[in-house]
Amino acid sequence: MLLKRKLIILGYGAAGFAAVIRANELGIKPTLVGEGEIGGTCVNVGCVPSKRLLRLGEIYSYKGKLPENYRTLFDDKDKLVSALRAEKYEKVLGAYDVELIKGKARFTSPTSIKVNGDVMEGEKFVIATGSSPAIPDIPGLREVGYWTNVEALSPDKDIDSLIIIGGRAVALEFAQMYRRLGKDVAVIQRSPTLIPDWEPEISIAAREMLESEGIFVVTNAKVKEVNKGKKVVTDRGEIEGDEILIATGRRPNVDLALEQANIELNERGGIKVDDELRTTNPNVYAAGDVIGGNMLEALAGKEGVVAVDNAISNAHRRIDLLSVPRAIFTQPNLASVGLREAEVRNGESRTVFMRDVAKANILGDTKGLIKMVAEKGSRRILGVHMMGENAAEVINEAALAIHFKMKVDDVVDTVHVFPTMAESIKLAASAFFRDVTRMSCCVD
Repeated sequence: MLLKRKLIILGYGAAGFAAVIRANELGIKPTLVGEGEIGGTCVNVGCVPSKRLLRLGEIYSYKGKLPENYRTLFDDKDKLVSALRAEKYEKVLGAYDVELIKGKARFTSPTSIKVNGDVMEGEKFVIATGSSPAIPDIPGLREVGYWTNVEALSPDKDIDSLIIIGGRAVALEFAQMYRRLGKDVAVIQRSPTLIPDWEPEISIAAREMLESEGIFVVTNAKVKEVNKGKKVVTDRGEIEGDEILIATGRRPNVDLALEQANIELNERGGIKVDDELRTTNPNVYAAGDVIGGNMLEALAGKEGVVAVDNAISNAHRRIDLLSVPRAIFTQPNLASVGLREAEVRNGESRTVFMRDVAKANILGDTKGLIKMVAEKGSRRILGVHMMGENAAEVINEAALAIHFKMKVDDVVDTVHVFPTMAESIKLAASAFFRDVTRMSCCVD
């Protein structure tokens, strides 16, 4: 007779770990099944190492000179990854009551999985297996070879030039990172804008920022094929480099024999869930990138907790996706939360340029802008989009405002520390009432 586990969690990244912690808080010892490095994408080959290299690139761009052996920067990154993986995942896991099994899981029925040759049954499941780089079907690409974010973070060779296919966060961050490491960089994006589904003004500003650093950017370009010598052929010309980085998004990791468990996929290739993160199998929930929605570390952690609450306690919790912020960690940062102006039927907006923000002038970087979108009449804040120093920090105030349905007036009425980049939020709100270019500092 098979031992039936109360809760089986598949995947030990952000969502999986959050699920473990919440399960313990509810008095349950879960079984955690995962493969690869513990901690998942973010700490190992995602946000942690990439942001460290971006920071090091920023430091050396100020100095105007790289270390003699720039590969020591990658050694620095590796030390940080090892330290944080140990501190935030390995040690954390040891503090909780959990059964850890390393191996690949596949469903054998709606209530059982097979791992390392052993079959185990579960009352409830949370699938949190994450995502992997999505590789486009470009003729010649696989034969010539390419990098994903994994190889670009730990290159096995020195290069002088890099071609990046794609847009959004990975493309922009690695473009600036490698440019500041002294490499020639080109970015090829198939959509008309560099960052699809962001406010056009932010995308335009981001392109200008990259181009100001000597990065070649081409948009609205379809890659037709890749030839020997790492030559990328598009409908707008050809470009050749030492290596090609694919940054065309990620795909959910769903190779789990889901059909055996009556679990369906959605139109994005992720696991289909309802508003409570329940799959088409009522005893199985999903959280994080495997859903195929917004692939964000913080959101994955939130979903891991909510999935367990709903699976175990039938809590009927839902996540306010409108107030989930996102950021691209170039310098300056890009950040966004809520709706774009084009998505609001009865809306209005105001834009403030960073040249009118005192702290941006103090920092010596006035590139960028902040745009606030509100509902007409009520002036409830529905979206904030920005490019500026520390925008990834500032955007959290906007997320709070949207989550609690605050109005433009509420932000104006809140005293902000001066001088800070967060003042840009207040200036954007103030712009609904007055011309902020004709304001002295700290006018309420």
